[in-house]
Amino acid sequence: MTNQKLSTKNFIILVLLAYLFSLSVRTIWVYQFHDVEQFRWNNQLMINTNDGYGYAEGARDILNGGHQKGDGSFIDSSLAIVTAFLAKILPFSFETIILWMPTFFGSLLVIPIMLMARVLSMEYVGFIGALLGGIAWSYYNRTMTGYYDTDMLTIVLPSLTLWSIMFAMIEKRNRYILLVSFFMVLSNWWYFQNYSLSLSMAGVVLIYTLIFDRKNIFNYKILIFMLLALSQIDLSIKIVLILALFGFFHIKQDLESKVIYAILAISVLLILITGGLDPIINRVNGYLFRDSSNIANEAGLHYYSVVKTVREAGEIPFQVFANRISGGRVALILSIIGYLLLLFKHRIFLLSLPLVGLGFIALWGGLRFTVYAVPILALSIGYLIMYLSTFIEKKELRLGFIAISTIAILIPNIEHIVGYKVPTVFNKQTVEVLDKLKKLASREDYVVAWWDYGYPIRYYSDVKTLIDGARHSGSANYSVSFALLHNQRAGANIARLDVEYKERALKDSNFTAGTVLERGMKEYGIKNVNEFIASLNSPIKLPKKTRDIYFYLPLKMMNILPTIDLFANLNLLTGKKYKSPLFSRANVISTQGNIFHLNNGMQIIGGNIKSGNNIIPINQFVVTEYDNKGILHKRVRHLNVGSNIFVIYMRNYNQFLILDKRIFNSTYIQLFVLENYDPELFEPTILTPFTKVFKLKV
Repeated sequence: MTNQKLSTKNFIILVLLAYLFSLSVRTIWVYQFHDVEQFRWNNQLMINTNDGYGYAEGARDILNGGHQKGDGSFIDSSLAIVTAFLAKILPFSFETIILWMPTFFGSLLVIPIMLMARVLSMEYVGFIGALLGGIAWSYYNRTMTGYYDTDMLTIVLPSLTLWSIMFAMIEKRNRYILLVSFFMVLSNWWYFQNYSLSLSMAGVVLIYTLIFDRKNIFNYKILIFMLLALSQIDLSIKIVLILALFGFFHIKQDLESKVIYAILAISVLLILITGGLDPIINRVNGYLFRDSSNIANEAGLHYYSVVKTVREAGEIPFQVFANRISGGRVALILSIIGYLLLLFKHRIFLLSLPLVGLGFIALWGGLRFTVYAVPILALSIGYLIMYLSTFIEKKELRLGFIAISTIAILIPNIEHIVGYKVPTVFNKQTVEVLDKLKKLASREDYVVAWWDYGYPIRYYSDVKTLIDGARHSGSANYSVSFALLHNQRAGANIARLDVEYKERALKDSNFTAGTVLERGMKEYGIKNVNEFIASLNSPIKLPKKTRDIYFYLPLKMMNILPTIDLFANLNLLTGKKYKSPLFSRANVISTQGNIFHLNNGMQIIGGNIKSGNNIIPINQFVVTEYDNKGILHKRVRHLNVGSNIFVIYMRNYNQFLILDKRIFNSTYIQLFVLENYDPELFEPTILTPFTKVFKLKV
C-alpha cells in the first residue's frame, strides 16, 4: 500500500484535526464534573491523581523560592520545573494549569504517530492511528484532564525518539542525528524510568543494522549519538560532547569506517564506565524478587514488601490487556495483524519492537506498561484499515469502509471515557480541613497519615510527612502502620521517635543511620527488636520534642485498614505474619426489631453475631451518631467481657464495624470512630464526620 506524500499544509491540517479531537474527548470529564461543588477548590476542579500533588508541591516550592529540608519536595523534578515555568508566563491560576496540562501535553502523542506515518508517505494511516492512539483506553486513563503526572509525556517523548531514528535512517543526513540525541536526552530527563527503554532502542538499532544494513556507516553514527545521550554524565558536559562530535562529523564528511567504529567503541565504554547498565540491573532485580512477601534489610529485620500491595504491579487478564491497548479483543487482534503486516512491508518498523515489547510485558508485569504499545498498535490498525481498503475499487465504498472501520475502533474507547467518571483525590470538605491545618501547623511540623495521602497533605497543609508516594518501603511504612493500628500509647511513642530521629539525622551526619526501630534499639540499649516493640506499649523517656505532630485520620482510610495492617502485623525477626485481625465493614440492608440484617450475610441479634449457623458473642456494642452540629454522641453496651469481638454501629453511615480487640483499641478506631482519645497523649484539633486531626502532646 502506497500513496503520494501529502503537502506540508495538508499534513499539518490532519495533525491539528487529530490533536483537536484528542483535546475534545478529554473535556468530557470536565463537562461531567464542572458543576460538582465538592470537587472544586479555589474556583477550579481539583486533580484526580495522588502523585500529582507531589509534583504540584515541587512546583509551588520553586515558585516560593525554596522548601524545608527533608520534606521530600519534588523541587528538582522535570514536571515541577516545567509547571513552575508555565505558571510564571501564563495568565492562569496554578490550579488551572495543573488541571489542564495533561490534556494539552498528553494529546501531543498524535504528532509522533503521524510523523512516523509520514516517513513512509502514509499520512492517512497516521491520521487513523492518531485518532485512536490519542484516546486509547489506557493512554487516556493516564493523560486525562486532571491526571497531573509525568505520564503526560512519558510515551510522547520515546515515540518522538523512535520517529527521529527512523527519519534519520531514511534521510541519511547528519543534521537529523541531533534530533535523535535531543529527544532521547529530553525523554530521560523527563522520566528517567524510560532509560531502559532508550537503551533497548539503541540495542535494536545495532541489531537491525548488523542484520540488514551492516555496511551503512551512517547507522553507526546514529548509534554513537544515542549512546552519548544515554551516558550517565553531567547534562551540560553531555550536550557539549554531542555538539562537538556533531561538528566533527559535519566537517569530516569522509571519515573512514574504522574511525567511526573506534568512536562507537568509546561510546560503549562510556556507557559501561558511567554505570549506564545499573538502572536496568536494578529494575530486573526488582522484578525478579518482587514476589517476596517480605525482605530483610541490612540489620536483618524482615519488613513487608510494598510491591505486593500495588495493583499496577500484578498480572492482568488478557481481556483487560486488550481493552487498555486497543479497546477490546477484536481491535487488539486486528492491531497485531496490522503490525505484522507493517513489519513485512516496512521492516524499518522493527525499530518499534522495544515499545511494543514493553507494552506486552503488562501481561505479567502490571497494567501500567500497556500504554507503551498504544502508539505503534494504533498506527498498525490504521495501516490494516487502509491496506484492506485498497481491495475496494469503488471510491465511495472505499471511503465508507475507512470511515466505518475508524468509527468502530474509536467507539469502545469513547464509551470507556464517558463511563470513566474518576473523582478528584480529595473533596472540598477534606481540603477545607487541610487548609485549616495549614493555618495551625508550622512548615516544620509532621502529619502522620498513610502514604496515599502524603502528597495531598503536603500540598494543601505545607507540612512534612513520614511517608508518601515515593517513600513507602516496608521499613518506612512500619512505623505509620504501627502508630495507626496499635494502641494510643504505642502509636504516640513510635510517631515521636520516628519524627525526632529523622530530624536529628538531617542535622547530624554522624547520627546512626537505619530505621526508627534500629535507632531506637541502640538509643535504649535493647538488642531484641520484639522486646523494643513491646516497650512502646508503656510510657518511655522520649527524645526532646522539637516540633508538633498531627495524626490525620480520614473516613476513607477505613477502606484500606487491612492493607495498612500488613506492614506492622509481623515478626520482624522472621518475617512471619501474625494472625490477621478481624475487621469487617457491612451495610445494614434491613432491620426487624433489634435484629440487623447486614449485606455480608451476617445478622446482629441482641448481644450476638449470627454468621451462618455460628453464634458469636459480642464484648461491646457501640452506637455512634452525629447531631446537626457535627458533634459525636456514643452509646456503649457492655455485653460479654470474655469475648474478643466488638461491634460499632455508625448510624450516620448506616454501617457496622465488626472488630477484634486489637483493632478496636487501635489509635485509628479510638480517635476517628469513637473520639476516645487519651488526654495525656492527644488533643483534638479538627473534628468532622469525614476527617479528624489530632495533635500529639508528647
